[in-house]
Amino acid sequence: MTIALAVSPTRMELLKLKQRVGLAQKGHDLLKEKMDALVIEFFEVLRRIQEARMKAFDQLSVAHRALSMGFAVVGTLETKQASKETKRELQVEISTRHIMGIAVPAVEVGEVERSALVRGYGLHMTSSVLDEASREFERALKLLIELAELEASAFAIVRELEKTKRRVNALEYILIPRLREALKFIMMRLDEMERENFTRLKRIKAMMEKRE
Repeated sequence: MTIALAVSPTRMELLKLKQRVGLAQKGHDLLKEKMDALVIEFFEVLRRIQEARMKAFDQLSVAHRALSMGFAVVGTLETKQASKETKRELQVEISTRHIMGIAVPAVEVGEVERSALVRGYGLHMTSSVLDEASREFERALKLLIELAELEASAFAIVRELEKTKRRVNALEYILIPRLREALKFIMMRLDEMERENFTRLKRIKAMMEKRE
C-alpha cells in the first residue's frame, strides 16, 4: 500500500503503470521460459556427466589393474622410480563457449597419449607392462578432463538457473503485485474524484437553479 500511496492518482500515471505491468508480465513470462529451458539443459548435461563419470571410473579401474601388473612384473621401487622420471607437463588451453548465453569453460588439451620415448623414463630400466599402465592412465586423464569440463558447465548452468529463479520470484511475488496494487489505488482514487466532481457539479447546478 505504501507504493500505491506514493504514486500520483492521474490518468497519465494510470497509463504508465499499465504499461509497466505489461512489461513486467512479459519479462516474467520470458524468464520463466528461460528457466524451463535451463532445467532441460541442466538435466541433459547431468546425463552426459553420468556417462562420462562411468567411462572415466571404468578406465581408472583398467589403469589401476595395469599398474598392479607393473608392480608385480617390474617391482615396486622400479615402478616408483619410473613415475618420478616421467614428464608431467600437459598443454591445456581453457577458453569459453556459450550455452544459452551462459559462459562455460571449454578445455582443449594437447596429445594426452604419448609414446614411451616422450614419457621420459629410461626404457632400459622398464618394461612394456609399464608402458601399458602409462597408456591406460593417460586415457583415464583425458576422460577426467572431459568430465571436469562437463561438471563446470553444470555448475555454471545451476548458477544461472538460481539467478533466473530469483528474478522470476521477484517479479511474480514483489514487483507485479505492488504495481497492481498501485493500479488499484489509482483507479479507486480516480473513481472517488469522479464521484466528487459529479457531486460538486450537481450542487453547483442546484445552486444556479435556486438563483434563477
